[in-house]
Amino acid sequence: MIRVLLVDDQTLIREGIKSLLALSGQVTVVAECKDGSEVVPAVRQHKPDLILLDLSMPVCDGIGTLRLLRQTGLTVPVLILTTFEEHELVLQSIQLGAKGYLLKDVSLQTLTQAIVTLTQGGSCFQSSVTERLLAGIKPAAQPAVRHGIDALSEKELEILQLMAGGYSNKEIASALYKSEGTIKNQISSILEKLGVRDRTRAVLLGLELGLIQQR
Repeated sequence: MIRVLLVDDQTLIREGIKSLLALSGQVTVVAECKDGSEVVPAVRQHKPDLILLDLSMPVCDGIGTLRLLRQTGLTVPVLILTTFEEHELVLQSIQLGAKGYLLKDVSLQTLTQAIVTLTQGGSCFQSSVTERLLAGIKPAAQPAVRHGIDALSEKELEILQLMAGGYSNKEIASALYKSEGTIKNQISSILEKLGVRDRTRAVLLGLELGLIQQR
């Protein structure tokens, strides 16, 4: 049974999600928090396998919670479950360590599968929240981006997969037995081919276009 810490400021929402997850037969809510300021003590006390986190909360919101988790060195997988679909929030969440991002209108099956995926080391980002990133690419640039995607080598796709896993340049270099400088150059090539300006946007684009396998 997967142990989940549920973080949402609305009591009715928490009760509803908790009841639904109980129906899955795979997930149990071991503790609840009404805002992010309660999360670190709850993680240390209950040792959950995953944190299910809302973004909009008083006192300490979802982004603030992710910052606190990073500052304290806690590495519990975080799945964002929210009503917000702004891709800038997706970007901030990924940059701060979130491994998944879903909207609250998803089915129980989708939510349960996402929880299982994250606890197995994978990631899960709902396509409707990443498609805004693609929509932001100007139509005139689409052919160039498509060409860049087709031009990615097998090694670059492998590096993109590792980037999606949150690995640093140094860690990727170690995994692939390459120098850190070589990996840095290859990542620069990936960004150029995909027409994006940073690693996070490269990962989001890779997820949206199916270039990254969500394990």
